Amino acid sequence: MSAIQQNLSTSMASPASSFIAHYSFENIKSTSISIPGKFKVAVKCVAAPREQVIYMSTYKTKVSRNENMAKLQAGYLFPEIARRKAAHMLKHPDAQVISLGIGDTTEPIPEVITSAMSKRSYGLSTVEGYSGYGAEQGEKQLRAAIAATYYADLGIEEGDIFVSDGAKSDISRLQVLFGSKVTISVQDPSYPAYVDSSVILGQTGQFQKDIEQFEKIEYMKCTPENGFFPDLSSVGRTDVIFFCSPNNPTGYAASRDQLTRLVQFAKENGSIIVYDSAYAMYVSDDSPRSIFEIPGAKEVALEVSSFSKYAGFTGVRLGWTAVPKELLYSDGFPVAKDFNRIVCTCFNGASNIAQGGGVACVSPEGIKAMHEVVGFYKENTGIIVDTFDSLGFKVYGGKNAPYVWVHFPGQSSWEVFSEILEKTDVVVTPGSGFGPGGEGFIRVSAFGHRENVLEACKRFKQLYK
Repeated sequence: MSAIQQNLSTSMASPASSFIAHYSFENIKSTSISIPGKFKVAVKCVAAPREQVIYMSTYKTKVSRNENMAKLQAGYLFPEIARRKAAHMLKHPDAQVISLGIGDTTEPIPEVITSAMSKRSYGLSTVEGYSGYGAEQGEKQLRAAIAATYYADLGIEEGDIFVSDGAKSDISRLQVLFGSKVTISVQDPSYPAYVDSSVILGQTGQFQKDIEQFEKIEYMKCTPENGFFPDLSSVGRTDVIFFCSPNNPTGYAASRDQLTRLVQFAKENGSIIVYDSAYAMYVSDDSPRSIFEIPGAKEVALEVSSFSKYAGFTGVRLGWTAVPKELLYSDGFPVAKDFNRIVCTCFNGASNIAQGGGVACVSPEGIKAMHEVVGFYKENTGIIVDTFDSLGFKVYGGKNAPYVWVHFPGQSSWEVFSEILEKTDVVVTPGSGFGPGGEGFIRVSAFGHRENVLEACKRFKQLYK
């Protein structure tokens, strides 16, 4: 009897006469399983990701599903790309697939940083070096170093910094902080976590398929025509404004004048800006690296950032949120005090080993090493930009961010994604996954080994020559 038959037989023999089967059927097209003394089960399988679970049960609890989960559209963008990549590899097992889709770093973490994490790790095996729970807000040394390194002379102090396990996690914690009754604005296109977390919290209405937008979200159009900065005169008032600069996915960094207008807009409307600066180290011109460079921003903004794309910490997980003490709710209560309560309730603090690496990141040697890594990815970006330029495409971004935003007018983003994957074995990201404003674009990530980036660009030239 096969392992599948044994597991099914055991499950079906349970008193509840129901079972849950956990299988990955990539290598099985169809089968018919007979269980002695029971019944025959026909199984027909299609390509599916390994984590997919097939549930078969006659029992249901009396707990209602969160109705907001049902509003979410299809799968989250990046798992959906991974699913399609897996299906392609199943169909073409010998293909040499290159991934320039999800923004995951590929180059090794600098040794000055890993050695600090190693030292912290080994220290945990000694009485002197062991530490258990730490402060939920982060270790004092790291908070002070982040404030001094990234916010020197900007009025952001150690006590304003909350160390976390990454910017994405903090985005969801901030949504919990603000609650279900706030209204939000997002750049269009924008990082999908802002919208999806808003939907889950119940801040939105239903998804409107005709315009590819959720009700009750203000989508701020960012297009080549407006320089990828929204026309604020046409944007309605919301409680919270999510704004990412340099922007993911377009790669554009807002200018000082543009951010000054954004801060003034927030003040006039009594809004709070959630400013995502996860790519600030990629800025190579005079664009602000922090929202707090803008006068008055501390009264209307907080900032989320991360070591993921600086030090290769996508898997290590370490970031921070800066919440100025000047940022107040309508009743005068400090936002930071409530965020502190959220952090203490929902989080036990970032890994002490990761924080050891974080301290090394903001040391003079660590900053130099991170700039070298960022410089490598910026060189990759230049190669990709030059490739699409040479092919006659309209290419945007790439100067202040590790993303290249390529226009395919009149074409569906997912169709372009599929064509590139099928004909070149290269994974990119469809622009429509970042919102309706991304339709007709693809995002090409510069995170990749140099030989892979060069090979991918060679394949692009062969496809579009």
